Amino acid sequence: MEEAYMKEVMEKAQVLIEALPYIQRFNRKIIVVKYGGSAMVDEELKHSVIQDVTLLKLVGFKPIIVHGGGKEISKWVEKTGMEPEFVNGLRKTDAATMEIAEMVLNKVNKSLVQSVQSLGVNAIGISGKDGGLLKVKKRFSDGQDIGYVGEVTDVNPKALYDLLEKDFLPIVCPIGMDEHFDSYNINADDAACAIARAVKAEKLAFLTDVEGVYRDPSDRTTLISELALEDAKRLIGGGTIGGGMLPKLNNCIDAIENGVSRVHILDGRIAHCLLLEIFTNKGIGTAILGDKEEKFYHG
Repeated sequence: MEEAYMKEVMEKAQVLIEALPYIQRFNRKIIVVKYGGSAMVDEELKHSVIQDVTLLKLVGFKPIIVHGGGKEISKWVEKTGMEPEFVNGLRKTDAATMEIAEMVLNKVNKSLVQSVQSLGVNAIGISGKDGGLLKVKKRFSDGQDIGYVGEVTDVNPKALYDLLEKDFLPIVCPIGMDEHFDSYNINADDAACAIARAVKAEKLAFLTDVEGVYRDPSDRTTLISELALEDAKRLIGGGTIGGGMLPKLNNCIDAIENGVSRVHILDGRIAHCLLLEIFTNKGIGTAILGDKEEKFYHG
Protein backbone atom coordinates (compact mmCIF):
# COMPACT_ATOMS: atom_id res chain seq x y z
CA MET A 1 0.00 0.00 0.00
CA GLU A 2 1.07 3.56 -0.63
CA GLU A 3 2.61 5.27 2.41
CA ALA A 4 0.32 8.30 2.10
CA TYR A 5 -2.77 6.07 2.04
CA MET A 6 -1.61 4.10 5.09
CA LYS A 7 -0.98 7.33 6.99
CA GLU A 8 -4.50 8.54 6.17
CA VAL A 9 -6.04 5.24 7.27
CA MET A 10 -4.09 5.22 10.55
CA GLU A 11 -5.15 8.80 11.30
CA LYS A 12 -8.79 7.80 10.81
CA ALA A 13 -8.30 4.83 13.12
CA GLN A 14 -6.75 7.10 15.76
CA VAL A 15 -9.75 9.44 15.61
CA LEU A 16 -12.09 6.50 16.23
CA ILE A 17 -9.97 5.22 19.13
CA GLU A 18 -9.91 8.72 20.68
CA ALA A 19 -13.71 8.78 20.51
CA LEU A 20 -14.12 5.38 22.21
CA PRO A 21 -13.97 6.48 25.89
CA TYR A 22 -16.50 9.24 25.22
CA ILE A 23 -18.88 6.82 23.50
CA GLN A 24 -18.54 4.50 26.51
CA ARG A 25 -18.95 7.37 29.01
CA PHE A 26 -22.11 8.83 27.46
CA ASN A 27 -23.76 5.73 26.00
CA ARG A 28 -27.53 5.77 26.73
CA LYS A 29 -27.21 9.21 28.34
CA ILE A 30 -29.45 12.14 27.41
CA ILE A 31 -27.85 15.07 25.58
CA VAL A 32 -29.80 18.27 24.91
CA VAL A 33 -28.64 20.32 21.92
CA LYS A 34 -29.79 23.93 21.61
CA TYR A 35 -29.68 24.62 17.88
CA GLY A 36 -29.64 28.21 16.65
CA GLY A 37 -27.58 31.03 15.17
CA SER A 38 -25.73 30.79 11.86
CA ALA A 39 -25.96 26.99 11.88
CA MET A 40 -29.68 27.39 11.17
CA VAL A 41 -29.40 29.67 8.14
CA ASP A 42 -26.37 28.23 6.33
CA GLU A 43 -27.48 25.06 4.53
CA GLU A 44 -24.07 23.35 4.74
CA LEU A 45 -23.77 24.04 8.46
CA LYS A 46 -27.37 22.92 8.97
CA HIS A 47 -26.59 19.62 7.28
CA SER A 48 -23.43 19.09 9.37
CA VAL A 49 -25.33 19.70 12.63
CA ILE A 50 -28.03 17.21 11.67
CA GLN A 51 -25.33 14.69 10.69
CA ASP A 52 -23.65 15.19 14.09
CA VAL A 53 -26.84 14.69 16.09
CA THR A 54 -27.81 11.69 13.98
CA LEU A 55 -24.40 10.10 14.57
CA LEU A 56 -24.75 10.70 18.32
CA LYS A 57 -28.08 8.87 18.18
CA LEU A 58 -26.69 5.95 16.19
CA VAL A 59 -23.73 5.38 18.54
CA GLY A 60 -26.02 5.10 21.55
CA PHE A 61 -26.57 8.63 22.87
CA LYS A 62 -30.08 9.97 23.51
CA PRO A 63 -30.12 13.44 21.90
CA ILE A 64 -32.93 15.98 22.17
CA ILE A 65 -32.84 19.04 19.89
CA VAL A 66 -34.32 22.34 21.08
CA HIS A 67 -34.29 24.86 18.25
CA GLY A 68 -34.67 28.59 17.83
CA GLY A 69 -35.62 30.48 14.72
CA GLY A 70 -35.30 34.17 15.53
CA LYS A 71 -33.82 35.23 12.18
CA GLU A 72 -36.55 33.39 10.28
CA ILE A 73 -39.24 34.96 12.47
CA SER A 74 -37.83 38.44 11.82
CA LYS A 75 -37.84 37.76 8.08
CA TRP A 76 -41.53 36.82 8.08
CA VAL A 77 -42.50 39.68 10.39
CA GLU A 78 -40.91 42.08 7.90
CA LYS A 79 -42.70 40.36 5.00
CA THR A 80 -46.02 41.22 6.61
CA GLY A 81 -45.00 44.88 6.78
CA MET A 82 -44.24 44.98 10.50
CA GLU A 83 -40.96 46.00 12.06
CA PRO A 84 -39.26 43.52 14.46
CA GLU A 85 -38.88 45.18 17.87
CA PHE A 86 -36.56 44.10 20.68
CA VAL A 87 -36.34 45.15 24.32
CA ASN A 88 -33.09 44.24 26.11
CA GLY A 89 -32.46 41.52 23.53
CA LEU A 90 -35.96 39.99 23.81
CA ARG A 91 -38.43 40.13 20.92
CA LYS A 92 -41.49 42.24 21.70
CA THR A 93 -44.30 39.87 20.76
CA ASP A 94 -47.82 41.17 20.24
CA ALA A 95 -50.67 38.85 19.20
CA ALA A 96 -49.90 39.17 15.47
CA THR A 97 -46.19 38.55 15.98
CA MET A 98 -46.98 35.56 18.20
CA GLU A 99 -49.08 34.04 15.44
CA ILE A 100 -46.23 34.49 12.95
CA ALA A 101 -43.64 33.15 15.41
CA GLU A 102 -45.61 29.97 16.05
CA MET A 103 -46.17 29.31 12.35
CA VAL A 104 -42.50 29.93 11.51
CA LEU A 105 -41.15 27.83 14.40
CA ASN A 106 -43.42 24.93 13.48
CA LYS A 107 -42.20 25.19 9.87
CA VAL A 108 -38.57 25.14 11.08
CA ASN A 109 -39.40 22.20 13.35
CA LYS A 110 -40.77 20.02 10.57
CA SER A 111 -37.86 20.95 8.30
CA LEU A 112 -35.46 19.61 10.95
CA VAL A 113 -37.53 16.44 11.31
CA GLN A 114 -37.32 15.97 7.55
CA SER A 115 -33.52 16.40 7.61
CA VAL A 116 -33.07 13.83 10.40
CA GLN A 117 -35.44 11.36 8.72
CA SER A 118 -33.45 11.66 5.48
CA LEU A 119 -30.43 10.25 7.34
CA GLY A 120 -32.29 7.18 8.50
CA VAL A 121 -33.20 8.14 12.06
CA ASN A 122 -36.80 8.47 13.26
CA ALA A 123 -37.51 11.96 14.60
CA ILE A 124 -40.66 13.53 16.00
CA GLY A 125 -41.16 17.28 16.25
CA ILE A 126 -43.17 18.56 19.18
CA SER A 127 -44.10 21.95 20.56
CA GLY A 128 -43.67 22.90 24.19
CA LYS A 129 -47.48 22.98 24.18
CA ASP A 130 -47.71 19.25 23.48
CA GLY A 131 -48.40 17.17 26.57
CA GLY A 132 -47.90 20.25 28.74
CA LEU A 133 -44.15 20.01 28.10
CA LEU A 134 -43.40 23.70 28.78
CA LYS A 135 -45.59 25.69 31.15
CA VAL A 136 -44.88 29.40 31.33
CA LYS A 137 -45.80 32.68 32.90
CA LYS A 138 -45.63 36.09 31.28
CA ARG A 139 -42.08 37.43 31.17
CA PHE A 140 -41.21 41.08 31.70
CA SER A 141 -38.00 42.82 30.66
CA ASP A 142 -36.84 45.20 33.39
CA GLY A 143 -40.49 45.74 34.28
CA GLN A 144 -41.56 46.36 30.67
CA ASP A 145 -44.44 44.42 29.14
CA ILE A 146 -43.06 42.72 26.02
CA GLY A 147 -46.19 40.79 25.10
CA TYR A 148 -46.42 37.04 24.58
CA VAL A 149 -42.92 36.17 25.79
CA GLY A 150 -42.88 33.35 28.29
CA GLU A 151 -40.72 32.39 31.24
CA VAL A 152 -40.67 28.64 31.89
CA THR A 153 -42.23 27.74 35.24
CA ASP A 154 -42.55 23.98 34.87
CA VAL A 155 -41.48 21.16 32.55
CA ASN A 156 -43.38 17.91 32.12
CA PRO A 157 -40.81 15.65 30.43
CA LYS A 158 -43.06 12.57 30.12
CA ALA A 159 -43.54 13.01 26.36
CA LEU A 160 -39.77 13.29 25.89
CA TYR A 161 -39.11 10.16 27.97
CA ASP A 162 -41.75 8.27 26.00
CA LEU A 163 -40.22 9.29 22.67
CA LEU A 164 -36.68 8.41 23.80
CA GLU A 165 -37.91 5.05 25.10
CA LYS A 166 -39.46 4.31 21.70
CA ASP A 167 -36.13 5.22 20.01
CA PHE A 168 -37.27 8.52 18.50
CA LEU A 169 -35.19 11.69 18.36
CA PRO A 170 -37.35 14.50 19.81
CA ILE A 171 -37.09 17.96 18.23
CA VAL A 172 -38.67 20.67 20.40
CA CYS A 173 -40.17 23.96 19.26
CA PRO A 174 -39.92 26.60 22.07
CA ILE A 175 -43.58 27.57 22.39
CA GLY A 176 -45.34 27.13 25.74
CA MET A 177 -48.70 27.80 27.39
CA ASP A 178 -49.63 29.64 30.55
CA GLU A 179 -52.30 28.69 33.08
CA HIS A 180 -54.96 30.20 30.81
CA PHE A 181 -53.71 28.11 27.84
CA ASP A 182 -52.46 31.16 25.94
CA SER A 183 -49.43 30.61 23.71
CA TYR A 184 -46.07 32.24 24.47
CA ASN A 185 -42.78 32.43 22.63
CA ILE A 186 -39.84 31.22 24.76
CA ASN A 187 -36.17 32.12 24.38
CA ALA A 188 -34.68 28.90 22.96
CA ASP A 189 -31.68 29.02 25.33
CA ASP A 190 -34.04 29.18 28.30
CA ALA A 191 -36.19 26.36 26.93
CA ALA A 192 -33.16 24.13 26.34
CA CYS A 193 -31.84 24.83 29.83
CA ALA A 194 -35.23 24.06 31.45
CA ILE A 195 -35.58 20.81 29.50
CA ALA A 196 -32.01 19.74 30.30
CA ARG A 197 -32.67 20.32 34.00
CA ALA A 198 -35.95 18.40 33.91
CA VAL A 199 -34.50 15.31 32.20
CA LYS A 200 -31.24 15.50 34.21
CA ALA A 201 -29.29 15.55 30.94
CA GLU A 202 -25.69 14.39 31.00
CA LYS A 203 -24.81 17.17 28.55
CA LEU A 204 -26.33 20.42 27.32
CA ALA A 205 -24.74 21.94 24.22
CA PHE A 206 -25.40 25.48 22.99
CA LEU A 207 -24.59 26.11 19.31
CA THR A 208 -23.71 29.80 19.11
CA ASP A 209 -21.96 32.31 16.87
CA VAL A 210 -18.93 32.62 19.18
CA GLU A 211 -15.99 30.28 19.79
CA GLY A 212 -16.70 29.87 23.50
CA VAL A 213 -15.84 31.68 26.76
CA TYR A 214 -12.71 33.84 26.96
CA ARG A 215 -10.84 34.92 30.08
CA ASP A 216 -10.28 38.18 28.22
CA PRO A 217 -12.92 38.83 25.51
CA SER A 218 -10.51 41.14 23.69
CA ASP A 219 -7.86 38.38 23.39
CA ARG A 220 -8.86 35.41 21.22
CA THR A 221 -5.96 33.34 22.61
CA THR A 222 -7.65 33.16 26.04
CA LEU A 223 -10.38 30.70 25.02
CA ILE A 224 -11.15 28.40 27.96
CA SER A 225 -11.49 24.71 27.07
CA GLU A 226 -12.89 23.56 30.43
CA LEU A 227 -14.33 25.73 33.17
CA ALA A 228 -15.29 24.61 36.67
CA LEU A 229 -18.58 25.87 38.08
CA GLU A 230 -16.98 28.12 40.70
CA ASP A 231 -14.59 29.57 38.10
CA ALA A 232 -17.57 30.39 35.88
CA LYS A 233 -19.20 32.26 38.75
CA ARG A 234 -15.97 34.16 39.42
CA LEU A 235 -15.74 35.17 35.77
CA ILE A 236 -19.25 36.62 35.90
CA GLY A 237 -18.52 38.34 39.22
CA GLY A 238 -15.34 39.82 37.77
CA GLY A 239 -17.32 41.74 35.18
CA THR A 240 -15.42 40.43 32.14
CA ILE A 241 -18.43 38.60 30.72
CA GLY A 242 -20.97 40.75 28.92
CA GLY A 243 -23.34 40.96 25.97
CA GLY A 244 -25.12 37.80 24.87
CA MET A 245 -22.61 35.57 26.66
CA LEU A 246 -23.77 36.69 30.12
CA PRO A 247 -27.29 35.18 30.03
CA LYS A 248 -25.90 32.12 28.24
CA LEU A 249 -23.27 31.52 30.94
CA ASN A 250 -25.90 32.11 33.64
CA ASN A 251 -28.05 29.46 31.93
CA CYS A 252 -25.05 27.10 31.97
CA ILE A 253 -24.52 27.64 35.71
CA ASP A 254 -28.23 27.14 36.38
CA ALA A 255 -28.21 23.86 34.43
CA ILE A 256 -25.14 22.55 36.28
CA GLU A 257 -26.63 23.47 39.66
CA ASN A 258 -29.79 21.56 38.73
CA GLY A 259 -28.26 18.22 37.81
CA VAL A 260 -26.75 18.59 34.32
CA SER A 261 -23.19 17.20 34.39
CA ARG A 262 -21.60 19.22 31.58
CA VAL A 263 -22.62 22.21 29.49
CA HIS A 264 -20.86 23.07 26.24
CA ILE A 265 -20.75 26.43 24.46
CA LEU A 266 -19.79 25.75 20.85
CA ASP A 267 -19.18 27.76 17.70
CA GLY A 268 -21.95 26.56 15.41
CA ARG A 269 -20.19 28.23 12.46
CA ILE A 270 -17.64 25.37 12.51
CA ALA A 271 -18.78 22.28 10.64
CA HIS A 272 -19.22 19.23 12.89
CA CYS A 273 -18.53 21.27 16.03
CA LEU A 274 -20.58 18.84 18.14
CA LEU A 275 -18.46 15.84 17.19
CA LEU A 276 -15.22 17.76 17.62
CA GLU A 277 -16.21 18.90 21.11
CA ILE A 278 -17.70 15.66 22.39
CA PHE A 279 -15.37 13.08 20.84
CA THR A 280 -11.92 14.71 21.05
CA ASN A 281 -9.64 15.22 24.05
CA LYS A 282 -9.30 18.99 23.82
CA GLY A 283 -12.51 19.89 22.03
CA ILE A 284 -13.09 23.21 20.31
CA GLY A 285 -15.44 25.18 22.55
CA THR A 286 -15.88 25.70 26.28
CA ALA A 287 -17.16 22.98 28.60
CA ILE A 288 -18.56 24.05 31.99
CA LEU A 289 -18.26 21.20 34.48
CA GLY A 290 -20.05 20.27 37.67
CA ASP A 291 -17.87 20.20 40.78
CA LYS A 292 -17.62 16.40 40.77
CA GLU A 293 -16.91 16.08 37.06
CA GLU A 294 -13.51 14.87 35.91
CA LYS A 295 -11.59 17.07 33.51
CA PHE A 296 -10.89 15.37 30.18
CA TYR A 297 -8.40 17.97 28.97
CA HIS A 298 -5.31 18.43 31.11
CA GLY A 299 -3.22 20.49 28.70
